[in-house]
Amino acid sequence: MAACARPTASSATPAVRPARSPVAFAVVRPCRTRRTVAMCPILGGRPRLLDAGPVKRSDGPMIGRHRAALFATSTMTGFGIASWITRTPAVRDELGASIETMGIVLLGLSVGSMIGILSAGVLVRRLGTRPLIVLGGALPVVGMLLVAVLAPAQLAVGVWAGLFCIGFGCGLAEIGLNVEAAAVERQLSRPVVPVLHACFSLGTVLGGATGIALTAARTPVIVHLLVATAVMAGLAVFAAVNLRPVDRATPESTTTPASASATALVAPRLRSVLTLQVLLIAVITLAMAFAEGAASDWLPLLMTTDHDAPEAVGSLVFTGFALAMFVGRIAGTPLVARFGRVAVIRVCAAVGAVGVLLVVVSPNPVLAAAAAGVWGLGIALGFPLAISAAGDHPTDGDRRVSVVATAGYVAFLAGPPALGFLGEHLGLQTAMLVPAALLVAALLAAPAVRARTAFEELRPAPLG
Repeated sequence: MAACARPTASSATPAVRPARSPVAFAVVRPCRTRRTVAMCPILGGRPRLLDAGPVKRSDGPMIGRHRAALFATSTMTGFGIASWITRTPAVRDELGASIETMGIVLLGLSVGSMIGILSAGVLVRRLGTRPLIVLGGALPVVGMLLVAVLAPAQLAVGVWAGLFCIGFGCGLAEIGLNVEAAAVERQLSRPVVPVLHACFSLGTVLGGATGIALTAARTPVIVHLLVATAVMAGLAVFAAVNLRPVDRATPESTTTPASASATALVAPRLRSVLTLQVLLIAVITLAMAFAEGAASDWLPLLMTTDHDAPEAVGSLVFTGFALAMFVGRIAGTPLVARFGRVAVIRVCAAVGAVGVLLVVVSPNPVLAAAAAGVWGLGIALGFPLAISAAGDHPTDGDRRVSVVATAGYVAFLAGPPALGFLGEHLGLQTAMLVPAALLVAALLAAPAVRARTAFEELRPAPLG
């Protein structure tokens, strides 16, 4: 008590001010500060968020250009894929290929994509995201050029090689883009991943609309695909010049000396990212990507074979589906800030499942076309929000994003062939019940994407 008493004139020595308790209080400004983690001894060694100071003014334009580079690469991949899809029949005619031969040629895109996706996780950890994104932007340009030049020359092997380059590059880029976008989102504390995927949808819509217009104008394949190559090259160069990957947090950089011993206790837990939360998030990405892949590959055929719609209507319905996804990803992003990731993913999964079922049971093509829009609108935000949730970790965000994104893209590629097998034996309408069931599973797994207020992954286990 004497040490805390107010000093008087008769005091021989001034009172000694008591030492402050080493408690750090968190002051988090989402868009203007960086955050670190320190161990609070009074609160049981639990990690706390700390204000690490304002972001440098020079970081603003730099990270803005970096974000624009990510968006440009995503738009480029969507534009390239859509440009190829719209000219697939014309390329088949140029090659004079049979259905069997064309199936082998198309396998180049799937094989390249699968290899790119499965190898991207290891490459991200060893090389970082920038080499993957740059290479993923360059290879589709080379591949599209090969297809444009070699298809009129009737070199099926060359077209296969071109499609392999497109698939391999897009596979690398997709994983690298999602990992880097999640890191930027962590730094800015604002949605970035949904906008990234909206850019892919925008590229798909622009590439599809351009392809339909040039096909209607009877533009030669070589002219169309060379124009697409030039557009893709411009976007890829812009991205390569402006890419500036953000810094990553490490266990060493996110702790103070007072917390070093506590960090050492939890270090073994950081070696594996396959926690229950990550597996449930992977279920969400798998379901959303499976539903998107099912629409991409089978929606036009479902409209023409089961709803007796003309072939042109089937193509337009798919374009409407892609446009609905674009609108959902742009317009739905503010809803995340208002209602949270869990609520939005629940609604997305429910609306998507209803859309799939309505497409299956609709009695006429008009209702089925409208239901396809509901399908696209419903699943628009599911995949990017799951990626954001996976990246919501101070040190293992990149690895977690790589795992859940790989699960999603594998489902996107492998799901449609599996549906084709089921459709051959049970009918295509019955096969479409599979993506609807997976969306219900995503609805049930939605609590896994809940944002964490403290870095609970780093909480040390109790001693004794």
